[in-house]
Amino acid sequence: MSELTIWTYDWVPETPRGFVRDMRLRWACEEAGLPYQVKSTSFKNRAEDHFKHQPFGQAPWLTEGELSIFESGAGLLYLARKSEKLMPRDPAGEADTLQWTIAALNSVEMVSVPWWFLEVSGSEDNGLTGWLESRLGHVERVLKEQEWLAAGRFTVADLIMADALRIEKIRAFGDRPATESYVKRITERPAFKTAYAGQMAHFANTS
Repeated sequence: MSELTIWTYDWVPETPRGFVRDMRLRWACEEAGLPYQVKSTSFKNRAEDHFKHQPFGQAPWLTEGELSIFESGAGLLYLARKSEKLMPRDPAGEADTLQWTIAALNSVEMVSVPWWFLEVSGSEDNGLTGWLESRLGHVERVLKEQEWLAAGRFTVADLIMADALRIEKIRAFGDRPATESYVKRITERPAFKTAYAGQMAHFANTS
């Protein structure tokens, strides 16, 4: 059986270390107990083979034998199909997990990432603040009522949502105690800590 391989950059600047999205795939494999290896692709000189696997020249992508999957969300769902620890097998639990996984990517991160980019680039009125505030407010309301997003337990939906929300500027934006408690609780999981340490060590070794 072919081993899962997570492909990430050989180097990134210090600021995004710990947040590069191969972190999500590492974390999922750790949660599920799936064996995997990590390989590098050039950050500064992206070759044709890189674009064959990731048409936008980004990272990560995931391979298993001849199979190659780009986009961290797609990779997470592929891994979730391998382990019930990441996604339940009953139809209701699976549907609940899928919808919250997509919500993290499409309803939250779609707003939070451009908002963050404009904030750090110095835009004082980026036009996204009200939109972000609304989206985060809806998440806060849900988390006040339940410990987990889907199926009454930790799933890949919590992994992706917590990863989207753990960015310092997002956590500091507004007063959302339920969300903050949620992010703290999930990032204290041993699998997160192992994945985080692995990514930090990877980039430290390529400095």
